Amino acid sequence: MPLLGGFLADAYLGRFSTVLLSCIIYLLGLMLLLMSRTIQGLRPCAAETCQEPRKAHEAVFFLAIYLISIGTGGHKPALESFGADQFDDDHTKERIKKMSFFNWWNFGLCCGQFLGVTLVAYVQEHAGWGAPDIILMGVMSCSLIIFLIGSPFYRYRKPTRSPLTLQVLVAAIRNRNLSLPSDSAELYEAPVFRKSEGRLLCHTDKLKFLDKAAVIADKGIPVEEQSPWKLATITKVEETKLMVNMIPIWLSCLVFGVTAAQTTTFFIKQGTVMDRRITDNFSLPPPFVFAITAVGMIFSVIIYDRILVPMLRKVTGNVRGMSILQRIGIGMVFGIAAMVTAALVERKRLRMVQRHKTSLHMSVFWLAPQFFIIGFGDGFTLVGLQEYFYDQVPDSMRSLGIALYLSVIGAGNFVSSFLISIIDNVTEKNSGKPWVGKDLNSSRLDYFYWLLAVLITGNLCVYVFLARCYSYKTVKPRTSGAVFDYESKE
Repeated sequence: MPLLGGFLADAYLGRFSTVLLSCIIYLLGLMLLLMSRTIQGLRPCAAETCQEPRKAHEAVFFLAIYLISIGTGGHKPALESFGADQFDDDHTKERIKKMSFFNWWNFGLCCGQFLGVTLVAYVQEHAGWGAPDIILMGVMSCSLIIFLIGSPFYRYRKPTRSPLTLQVLVAAIRNRNLSLPSDSAELYEAPVFRKSEGRLLCHTDKLKFLDKAAVIADKGIPVEEQSPWKLATITKVEETKLMVNMIPIWLSCLVFGVTAAQTTTFFIKQGTVMDRRITDNFSLPPPFVFAITAVGMIFSVIIYDRILVPMLRKVTGNVRGMSILQRIGIGMVFGIAAMVTAALVERKRLRMVQRHKTSLHMSVFWLAPQFFIIGFGDGFTLVGLQEYFYDQVPDSMRSLGIALYLSVIGAGNFVSSFLISIIDNVTEKNSGKPWVGKDLNSSRLDYFYWLLAVLITGNLCVYVFLARCYSYKTVKPRTSGAVFDYESKE
């Protein structure tokens, strides 16, 4: 859904309209969800427990879930990119502030996440499902009102109809027999009166075959009258190159997406079979331990933005402190450390199961280190991925860029499920017991974590190679003729 929402925001609806429409759809979904819990005729059944829910309840409940999914698909990619659009790339001070925007955006998200898995989870456990739905509706309604109040002060970017196009590829194939000029300045670029529509990209020597799309084949016809399927500007060619160059980076981040998937699955499942008591009369809800991930990420972005970046700017001369891909790579190292820690803690838990037949005597806070480490690493990798996909896509595709970041997490969950299925089948055939079974006490989840640590380590080596070969987007700011490389020293 985020990929579709990002595309519609960039191409047709605009980011502001997409956020507004998505919030309304999301609120409708929350209202229906609340109705399915509270209205007598729409509740699962009349009794407290029932064998089969009512058809009316199923219809309303699933409609609510689908509406929330649709709302999330438009809200997530459009809102973050719309927020970043408020900073002007051609203004030096605003460009530097934009580099901090993603840090503080995630700071806010983590604060909300912390309240969600602590306060809202506590209310749900003690007051039922209806009360959290009311809280979420109230929060969403307030956020929508605040968003609308600021509408007179926002900067808006017009949608560009279709940012996704095969025109460059088709034009390059049709012009495959033409020779490239020795001087890249002879390649076709947008006329002066159209340059205000967006920033122009500088020509690069990679994927030179695509440059043929900008070769003027018929000089007897004015370029404005030639078909875009036969002639493209060099900026359009470079935008296509950007998207092609992103594919290896996207693929190399999927293994980290697999690691991130464990925090909301097996990490929390481990907590359900451990001692969650604070006092004799109070136990923590199972999702509470996930709050430690949010705490780790909060610490990470604060340290990065307020300490590391100012220090590294003085050392490296890079306005970012370190490059975006370096930041992502550092987070992957923390991912390895998290998996190693998780394997050691799980091994200790299994030893307790061997001695006492249960791990309920082992405090759930033994899981705190792995949650905190992976949360701290997320402050590097996840924030870095958001900035990378927003910054390196064409300017007209930035909502879709955020959607590409979200697709790393989504695809990582699918890969994780696929990997678990393969491991279960193989290990069950060889030893009679799967590594990841329904009963954690009879499984070998520690072996699975060790395997992930090895996979991430190998993937990190590939990632480093790809990052070293990667060429960042270079643009010509509208306010001057100077070339600006987003990772160069200033």
